[in-house]
Amino acid sequence: MSRALYSLVWYLATPLVMAYLLWRSRRQPEYRRHWAERFGADFGVDFAVDSPLRRPLIWLHAVSVGETRAAVSLIEGLLERYPDHEVLLTQMTPTGRAAAGAAVAEAYAQRVRVRYLPYDYPHAVARFFARYRPVVGILMETELWPNLIATAARRGIPLALVNARLSERSLARARRFAGFARKALHRFTLLAAQTEDDANRLMALGAPAVTVTGNLKFDQTPGAELVARGRAWRKQWPRARVLVAASTREGEEELLLAALVRHPDPARLTVLVPRHPQRFDEVAQRVVASGLRLARRSATVAPEASVDVWLGDSMGELPAYYAAADVAFVGGSLLPLGGQNLIEACACATPVLVGPHTFNFAQATEQAIEAGAARRVADADAMLEAAAAWLDDAAARERASAAGLAFSAAHRGATERTLAALAPLIAKGTRRR
Repeated sequence: MSRALYSLVWYLATPLVMAYLLWRSRRQPEYRRHWAERFGADFGVDFAVDSPLRRPLIWLHAVSVGETRAAVSLIEGLLERYPDHEVLLTQMTPTGRAAAGAAVAEAYAQRVRVRYLPYDYPHAVARFFARYRPVVGILMETELWPNLIATAARRGIPLALVNARLSERSLARARRFAGFARKALHRFTLLAAQTEDDANRLMALGAPAVTVTGNLKFDQTPGAELVARGRAWRKQWPRARVLVAASTREGEEELLLAALVRHPDPARLTVLVPRHPQRFDEVAQRVVASGLRLARRSATVAPEASVDVWLGDSMGELPAYYAAADVAFVGGSLLPLGGQNLIEACACATPVLVGPHTFNFAQATEQAIEAGAARRVADADAMLEAAAAWLDDAAARERASAAGLAFSAAHRGATERTLAALAPLIAKGTRRR
């Protein structure tokens, strides 16, 4: 009965869903594309459906950019271990879809396809499974869609929740829907968490046994070509000190720009990389309004000496920005947004600063701080002061760089552990096919 009411709410909210897509498309026109997929239909030729051999299909869902990047090593491992299988990679956002195309779909064009996951209408998820008939479903991090999960269980499709994380804040919210969550979690054949704390919180929500496999994000290695690109940029820059503020979120840029105005440094170039591409123009306008001199990655890779802020308005180049920097601030952490992934910066040997709010990456952040690879700051002014301390002390910066490399290397291995845990599910699903 509760799921029936939940489904009814989805149907009643359909006009709002469409209005939401149109509203988002004002800034990001890609939201107007592929609507059929969002409702369980797909009118294009599809490799898994239209192939006369109909090879077994592994379905992996990664909501957006962060989950997609974390999934790359897992997808590559699946393709290597299961050469007779294909992979369907689904997302919910255009940025995630674009990241998927750049990361794996282009490299493995004959074996990987990218689609949107349909919204959780009963008819939409039923059509999705009827069309693709995956041998296994792998959901990244914390994706609990009741109709999707129930339909997969009814069709006998083994489901795994991998790289699962659940913060204290998310646990408190989820407890308001504890019945839904408990039923959904019990329908997974495999629950694989990032940390012991994540596993304990999942079990507090009603999950059965949870395996701890580690964080797949540690297995992300910055591409050599991107690192070389960043270092080539740096050689063209006249400024002696480079600070990158990466993955910044709405509201943070104002704080950072105001702090930059209060703490001028003629030798410093600040590279500002907003997390969401639809905000690039808005952030550029804010930089100009602050009185700081602006250049954009889309216009030049060699900003003049007079430039204060170089706006990183590109996709897929975050490792290059880190490689070009002396110090990195990782955003989403000045305001209570939970923070963003600092592991990639550490893997690029860039000392990291974070704000007070990192609950989405709590354990990785604390471990990086303990290792000496990162420092926590209270606000934007404190961030610039801490950045200046590192910029003034090459030896301390080198120690933090080495600590970052050691920290990221020490925690690798989640991909292999996850693949090992998935093997029985894939074998079972393939036999049933």
